[in-house]
Amino acid sequence: MGPTTVVWGVAYSAFGLSCALSGTPVFHGGGVPASSTLNWFVVAVGAVAAVVGAAVVRYGLSPWLRVLLWTVCVLAGIAAFSLLMDLITLMFGQGVDSWVAATNHALAAIGVLLLTATARSRHRSPSGACAPAPSCAPARVQIAAAAGTVAFVPYSAMKLFWAFGGTFAGTSIEEILVISKRNGASEFWLTLESWGLDATVLLAALGVLLLWGLVRPWGQVFPRWTLLLHGRRVPRWLPMAPALIGAATLAPYGLLGIGYCALATVGAVTMRPGDFPSSGDALSVSWIGMTAFAVYGAALAIADRSYWLRTRPVGRVPAQAE
Repeated sequence: MGPTTVVWGVAYSAFGLSCALSGTPVFHGGGVPASSTLNWFVVAVGAVAAVVGAAVVRYGLSPWLRVLLWTVCVLAGIAAFSLLMDLITLMFGQGVDSWVAATNHALAAIGVLLLTATARSRHRSPSGACAPAPSCAPARVQIAAAAGTVAFVPYSAMKLFWAFGGTFAGTSIEEILVISKRNGASEFWLTLESWGLDATVLLAALGVLLLWGLVRPWGQVFPRWTLLLHGRRVPRWLPMAPALIGAATLAPYGLLGIGYCALATVGAVTMRPGDFPSSGDALSVSWIGMTAFAVYGAALAIADRSYWLRTRPVGRVPAQAE
């Protein structure tokens, strides 16, 4: 994976350099472009990745090079933050804040995968290794999954209350539809809302399904309801990749949001009303949403790690001589 990492590093650095020289901001926060000076962060991450990848190709994977790879991987993960939000908005026909920022998120996420693969390139499965038998996650991990599920109950209840015509935080479904249309929501999204089916609640349901797939045996072997796939092994990357993206996005997003809500609650900062009638209304909705994202994101990270540990190939035990 070393040569591929070098190619990615050069390409990512070139992307950051072109944006820096043209003054195009790569990072956005809340729809507001950040300083184009931060573009040099992208240049640096790509350049270091290319140099370290080249060193791995030339000298092999030494311990200090592995540390550098993991360090750059973390930095690329920071640059990939909010990729999940981009995917969700595009899925339902809404435009992203910036195509340059969305491209940066996607490129950085690819880098995370390549850097991880390079850092773990010596951790190969033993000869004759096979997939372990399907198993449940430990009790503490399943408790975390239950907490991640329960965290979405207030969020889903709020969304469904709106969808079925209720008024909460000074906002009704009619106002939500107007706001969604103004923000560029697709007809599909608006139709679901008009039918009482909030798209984010459907995504939350899929997220909970993913969470329990990581902690239950049916997440390792396709169950009966998957029809033609029934009985086949689930590729490890299939649940782990979206879980990693979700955890890396929702956990920090939710935790930072909770911190901001706490500061707004005590009056240290002012919560902007946004699309809501007042700051208090926006704060109430933010508490519900950010708590759900933080708890679910943390549960997803715990479940993803457990799945990775439980599905590692194991070597066959050799027969002992009599």
